[in-house]
Amino acid sequence: MATRERAVDRGRRLARDDRIRIGHEIRVARHITGRSLDVVAEASGMSPSQASRIERGVLATVSIDQLARLGAAVGVDVRTRSYPGPDPVIDAGQAALLSRLHVRLHPRLTLPLEVPLPVVQDQRAWDAVILGLVTRDGSAPADDLPVEAETRLVDLQAQVRRIMLKARDAGVVAVLLVVADTNRNRDVLAASAALLKASFPISGRQAMAALREGRHPGGSAIVVL
Repeated sequence: MATRERAVDRGRRLARDDRIRIGHEIRVARHITGRSLDVVAEASGMSPSQASRIERGVLATVSIDQLARLGAAVGVDVRTRSYPGPDPVIDAGQAALLSRLHVRLHPRLTLPLEVPLPVVQDQRAWDAVILGLVTRDGSAPADDLPVEAETRLVDLQAQVRRIMLKARDAGVVAVLLVVADTNRNRDVLAASAALLKASFPISGRQAMAALREGRHPGGSAIVVL
């Protein structure tokens, strides 16, 4: 299934589930208050049949405004917010960026793409993972190194927060953030250098020197390619 079709299918399923859940909560609240459907519909500025369809979760075109009005009529505040969902599929720009990283790695290393987090029922994935690394002194195998690729830094704090949350949930201590080499991205990184140091203590130059030799960089790093 194409990326667009997957997004549309998932969006429709989530919308349907939310309609059913919120409609049920509104209906329960109405019964608790002892109000009839006619009374609640009139207070909400809609017809009884429309209010009934919303309660049953079958009005596919229901708006947030309608849900909020109907909820307010029975003492329920209907609020909406977003939650982290599955990561989007790697796009062409990210694929090209990861390819630039791949050719700079030691030939022994492999770079599988879209590697799921080892967490049950977690739909997120790393953009890639570097396999086959050894420790910095070359004496033993090292942990795999997850990689996140960003072609455009829009909200750097939010992007870094998402990466660190994935690292925490996956139980990893180091992540490689690969950023496309554009003037805008370099300006954003320069402006946030002090804040980034805590999360990415290894310099990009040190990290790439280690990876060219097949060694783990020893911590998280940001590499601009």
